[in-house]
Amino acid sequence: MNSQISNPSIESHEIDAVIERQKQYFRTGETRSVPFRREQLIKLREAVLRFEPQLLAALKEDLNKSEQEAYTTEIGIVLSEIRTALRYVRRWSKPERARTPMTHFGASSRIVPEPYGTTLIIGPWNYPVNLMLVPVVSAIAAGNTIVMKPSEMAPATSRALAALVRETFRPEYVTLIEGEASVSTELLKRPFDHIFFTGSPQVGRIVMEAAAKQLIPVTLELGGKSPCIVHKDARLSLAAKRVVYGKLTNAGQTCVAPDYLLVHREAKAALLKEIESVVETFYGQDPIRDPDYGRIVNERHYRRLLGYLADGRIAYGGQTDDASLKIAPTLLEDVSPNSKVMREEIFGPILPILEYESTEELLSIVRQNPKPLALYVFSENKQFQQDIIREVPFGGGCVNDTLMHLGTPYLPFGGVGTSGIGSYHGEHGFRTFSHYKSVLKQTSRFDFPFRYPKAKNGLNIIRKLLR
Repeated sequence: MNSQISNPSIESHEIDAVIERQKQYFRTGETRSVPFRREQLIKLREAVLRFEPQLLAALKEDLNKSEQEAYTTEIGIVLSEIRTALRYVRRWSKPERARTPMTHFGASSRIVPEPYGTTLIIGPWNYPVNLMLVPVVSAIAAGNTIVMKPSEMAPATSRALAALVRETFRPEYVTLIEGEASVSTELLKRPFDHIFFTGSPQVGRIVMEAAAKQLIPVTLELGGKSPCIVHKDARLSLAAKRVVYGKLTNAGQTCVAPDYLLVHREAKAALLKEIESVVETFYGQDPIRDPDYGRIVNERHYRRLLGYLADGRIAYGGQTDDASLKIAPTLLEDVSPNSKVMREEIFGPILPILEYESTEELLSIVRQNPKPLALYVFSENKQFQQDIIREVPFGGGCVNDTLMHLGTPYLPFGGVGTSGIGSYHGEHGFRTFSHYKSVLKQTSRFDFPFRYPKAKNGLNIIRKLLR
């Protein structure tokens, strides 16, 4: 059997056979050895480098990503994660010593990380290489077997990943299954040991419900309304550059993109002028004609985004092209807090602008939406920075930047509440795909009688020890 199944009408018994073979292989214990894990990580790194031209071409076809953007936000991050895992996997895999209380005198305690077993990783379409392979790196480092299901909405990238997996791994170790959403539905009925899903909160609920029926642990990387705050003391020219970078990377189809802009009333006019200037520097006066400016993934999402343009006054941009599925960078003013553009995750190059004057007003606006996946604050005032970080719950974010927290393997990446459950990257990814087993090793050289029923003064001794 190939380590890639591309039949969109895959039969139920074929899925069962894939999972059973993986479970049998996991039980052999081969995936648990650190040398084996390192060997597989090296094989994955070599495969990514070998398939780089195909992956770049596929990302261009699916999303019109430029080579620089595709390497920076997709391939380069995968290689960075592999490098970190290779460096630290031996350390991560070692049992950790733990303290032992006096009530357990003579014993020693340790915490042993072990892989969950056979894992399912379902990837999204917006960063179909990064968000598919980075979890795979973590799952390999932790010692699991893996079933991959890439998004059918990025078909060229799905095919490239399928070829990469087929040429690199044995099917009983890593298998990639292509297909429509119905294939994911079938996979979610199977007895996996862990499910890792990246996508929308709506589908995340379906994944969690399916996992709950079998009590399968899940990691959900979702999204939400991520605010970007620009205070009156921010360095506006730099803030504009970094806001535009964060918003327009992948044409705004980024789960951690600034979803709406909250700008202090005193800084608003100057900031908007700076943003317009930066857009033209990056993409010219007609961004839709720029060959490196991203397109919307499909007609359905394009039409959904067009509907948001009526939810406010277009202060800049707004041009659209039905043939190329492109929407120019658009600043939207006079938006109502109750409009769709302020209630739904945008996932496109449209940026609603809201003003605030006081911190209380700012916080009131942010708290109208569920806990976001990301938050960005631009300010030179350390107290203001700390106030925002303390008062607003969010998955992760940046001070005086956007997106860049996603690119480091030393920070956990994940959401909170409706923006996600669990986190990954680097050691945090290893922990996500591991169960931490508690082991107490007791001495057999002596025994304390007070622990047993009817022991003389047993209760008094136990009370003293536990106090």
